[in-house]
Amino acid sequence: MPDAVVIGAGPNGLVAANLLADEGWSVEVLEEQAEPGGAVRHDNGVDPDFTNDLFSSFYPLAAASPVLAGLHLERHGLQWSHAPRVLAHPLSDGRCAVLGRDLDDTAASLDVFADGDGDSWRELHRIWERLRPDLLEALFTPFPPVRSGAKLALRLRTAGGLRMARSMVLPVRRLGEEEFRGEGGRLLLAGNALHADLAPEAAGSGGFGWLMSMLGQTYGFPVPVGGSGALIGALVRRLQERGGVVRCGQRVSNVVVREGRAVAVRTAGGDTVSARRAVLADVSAPTLYGELVDSADLPPQVLDDLRRFQWDFATFKVDWALDGAVPWQAPEAALAGTVHLADGVDELTRFAAQVAMGQVPDRPFALFGQMTTSDPTRSPEGTESAWAYTHVPHRIKGDAGDDGLTGSWDAKEQELMADRVERQVERFAPGFRSLIRSRRVLAPPTLQSMDANLYGGAINGGTTALHQQLFFRPVPGTGRPETPVKNLFLASASAHPGGGVHGAPGSNAARAALRKNLPSGLTRAQRLLARRDRAGRHTPETGG
Repeated sequence: MPDAVVIGAGPNGLVAANLLADEGWSVEVLEEQAEPGGAVRHDNGVDPDFTNDLFSSFYPLAAASPVLAGLHLERHGLQWSHAPRVLAHPLSDGRCAVLGRDLDDTAASLDVFADGDGDSWRELHRIWERLRPDLLEALFTPFPPVRSGAKLALRLRTAGGLRMARSMVLPVRRLGEEEFRGEGGRLLLAGNALHADLAPEAAGSGGFGWLMSMLGQTYGFPVPVGGSGALIGALVRRLQERGGVVRCGQRVSNVVVREGRAVAVRTAGGDTVSARRAVLADVSAPTLYGELVDSADLPPQVLDDLRRFQWDFATFKVDWALDGAVPWQAPEAALAGTVHLADGVDELTRFAAQVAMGQVPDRPFALFGQMTTSDPTRSPEGTESAWAYTHVPHRIKGDAGDDGLTGSWDAKEQELMADRVERQVERFAPGFRSLIRSRRVLAPPTLQSMDANLYGGAINGGTTALHQQLFFRPVPGTGRPETPVKNLFLASASAHPGGGVHGAPGSNAARAALRKNLPSGLTRAQRLLARRDRAGRHTPETGG
């Protein structure tokens, strides 16, 4: 009987398992798919000579995460690679806003749009540098972040706290208008806000756009060398060195609850796996509370709140093997790992409005990834492994374009939508389609079939909007990994702080499980001795 059973071998589940194993717990991870990784996997399915990431690709939050830094995954084979520039947002007139890891590069790019906008960017970065240590600590810990929150409050006081708080809840359109005279800085902020499901007019989109932009400025948007699954490989190797077990092809059908306490899980194959101390679930909140735990074991209020749970946008993705470099009209885009494709902030607003109205956008905002530019191992020299994704409604009421898409996502609709995405790329890179050697289409139902957490192609475990963040995530009054069932912990992106590959939900769940299993009445010194005793049951890592 393991001390803990972890449901799901995505990055959060594997982080949780590693942290428990570090404390001497025996851990068993059960994964539904045939391989670990969740939404962090790669393959050669587009072309045998090309490596394409199936889901996520760029990892600024991983680079900034103290959780992942503490695991020292570089000792287990993980290597990071960067494109020459972090991000580009070209316009159809040939201008291009560029985010680089060098502050001077970014500032110079924005000064082309309006003299002085480079200094405005430097000021936003100065505030970020002042707040960054405590902000990141607060971001990656359970809510409310008591110690880091207190330190952050002190820093905010010296940084003009109320003014900064106002800026963070502004819509990104308004923040861009207040900070920049030209369009360049506004594009960088707004495009980054739409990495989540936040329209340019949504409250809080300014803060999210600023956070993502500053993460890129400081840490870049790195990629694992060899493919996104290299990150998972390092996590699995680290866990196995500590005695942890990962079993794939094992779908958990329900959590066994006795006298209000999680004691085991049952698999679809009929096996029961008991857990001596805890069950940690790297699954979505609707799956945990709506499928795995019997409704009789949950308070009625949780079930009522769950009806109001909101998913983030559905996702439609296309992968390509290209016979040459993308022929960008704006040459600056050729050096960027990530390229945002929308002809201005107004087009971003138009796109988001169409999705909100239940329409398939006619000019889909696309996030475009140049993976060989970011990591030369991804395809043969002179070629490019690329992808783009866009968002569509979960419930489609109509098509803003001329193809009559209904959301059935049958083979014909998938091809029509992929063509539409390619036409959007052609607007900024004439001749792009002539370079396509092969392509793969991943429609919302396909994404969900490959990872059940990606419900309808939602990639963030629930909306990033303010009404489902902090102590509202996943339902009001939570913000922490504990659940109404004793010894059961939510360890997925549905928990605070949400989506992105950073490991915080898994870390928070593991630490909550450890706290719940400490003997009561111990002094602080006794608790430290107990921890050292548990840690002594595995071989610690060596090295600096």
